[in-house]
Amino acid sequence: MKRLTLLTLTVALAACARAPQEPSASPAAAPTASTPAAPAAPAAAIDTAVLGGHHWRLDNAVDAKGQRVDALFVRADKPVTVDFADGRIAVSNTCNRMMGSYTLDGAKLTVGDMASTLMACVDDKLMALDRAVGERLRGAQTASMQSGATPMLTLTGAGGEVLTFRGEPTAQTRFGGPGETVFLEVAAQPKPCNHPLIPDKQCLQVREVHFDEKGLRTGTPGEWQPLYQDIEGFEHVAGTRNVVRVKRYAIQNPPADAPSTAYVLDMVVESDTRP
Repeated sequence: MKRLTLLTLTVALAACARAPQEPSASPAAAPTASTPAAPAAPAAAIDTAVLGGHHWRLDNAVDAKGQRVDALFVRADKPVTVDFADGRIAVSNTCNRMMGSYTLDGAKLTVGDMASTLMACVDDKLMALDRAVGERLRGAQTASMQSGATPMLTLTGAGGEVLTFRGEPTAQTRFGGPGETVFLEVAAQPKPCNHPLIPDKQCLQVREVHFDEKGLRTGTPGEWQPLYQDIEGFEHVAGTRNVVRVKRYAIQNPPADAPSTAYVLDMVVESDTRP
């Protein structure tokens, strides 16, 4: 079954003003005409290499009053994840995959209108997750980043809500290169295969297929072969045949008896059920 329909999500963000504080009663603390107040320090720019080199998993979200935004945490096992690449933003682990454009000017991150695949989810809370995420990401926000082994990204919206994301390196970052794009057809049923470390292992059966620039199959598929490792990010369901677009990476200095190639899911192109 093939499905991919785009739905434009348009959500307005409301801004709130902050009341000015009363000046200090102490004459010594009050600014004078000859002693102007010091200007605010400029916000630090976001490291775009780090931004694009990580998947950003939602770690925390609070509203303007510091209360946790529970509507964003309906999938405890799969936190909302945001990716930034080439001026595009992609959101996953929601009911539907969401995507749109963004611009970054110093610490100002602006996300435009977002589109979405159109799939019905059984859980009402999961259905509402798309809107909750879209409402909070769209528009201008202040971005800050904490570097380190596990970088953190914080987005502060005009209404005072604060979203905190934990960075996880992308496959390109982990493997040190862009990888090779290939299409694999995955058979509906795995088969037993010999593995030196895993007795009674079941391997996916795959073969490489090719498409032209119009998305039409070309040439003859390769031979079916067992795949001795998993496709990262892909969950196979027995009885379902898939065609997947993956990134293939060479693993530098793999351990003994370990594969020298890694496969990472980019997208599922075709999916159908076979008896």
